[in-house]
Amino acid sequence: MTASSTPLRGSIVALVTPMLEDGSVDYAALRKLVDWHVAEGTDCIGVVGTTGESPTVDVAEHCEIIKVAVEQAAGRVPVMAGCGGNSTAEAIALARFAREVGADSQLQVVPYYNKPGQEGQYRHFKAIAEATGDLPIVLYNVPGRTVADLQHDTVLRLAQVPGIVGIKEATGNLERAQWLVREAPQDFAIYSGDDATAVALMLCGGHGNVSVTANVAPRLMRELCAAALAGDVATAMSIQRRLLPVHRQLFVEANPIPVKWAMARLGRCGGTLRLPMTELEPRNQAPVEAALREAGLLDS
Repeated sequence: MTASSTPLRGSIVALVTPMLEDGSVDYAALRKLVDWHVAEGTDCIGVVGTTGESPTVDVAEHCEIIKVAVEQAAGRVPVMAGCGGNSTAEAIALARFAREVGADSQLQVVPYYNKPGQEGQYRHFKAIAEATGDLPIVLYNVPGRTVADLQHDTVLRLAQVPGIVGIKEATGNLERAQWLVREAPQDFAIYSGDDATAVALMLCGGHGNVSVTANVAPRLMRELCAAALAGDVATAMSIQRRLLPVHRQLFVEANPIPVKWAMARLGRCGGTLRLPMTELEPRNQAPVEAALREAGLLDS
């Protein structure tokens, strides 16, 4: 993906950040996950987003995770670096680092907690683009977490800013997403950030899915996205029905709690999270495991 190229399409995994039992980042496991996603056909690896526990890794770790992912990907698959913050200066600093180490694009979330208005959000993203727009910027709207909501007209304004190439639309509101598909520039990518409705958004003209489910089912999610983007409704919906229980159960508690537990159950990495996130409640473990089994991700 470049600022002037055809948008990236397909399955973008919102990758977990593996951690050892003492809470330190498990970089060896991170490298293995990158290799696994390459082998499974994932179209792009997104690191240090919400699923990657960006709120609890420190700045040095945040940068090192990006660097290690880029090194391990080694050009085999693009890396989308989570660089967002509720400080514009911090977001720019992270983006500059990601650019320096060779990331292919940056994911910039709506500033959280300080609740900027539409003009503040516009100026925030515009300033990032002016400073680092040669590293393509994907906006990230997830008002369920940020409270602030990047509204339709503001997205259209930002779509005119050089360097801003797309949006991860994580509201799950399909009517809203369809208006973006209808009115945004043709080369502006619209990605789902909601696994349960991603197939519908792609069938409506979206470009792909930034996926939590892809952590546990990378090949299936890649096949689902490929089918939906090709207009193969039967194949896309067959896979969607298979993964529906996984989509639901991976959000039975706040992300990334369930997916971290699922990854540990699959033997892909440890299940350690950092406070204030805590391990999946015992009452929710059986339903998550059952969903994995139903989707054929665990042996019966």
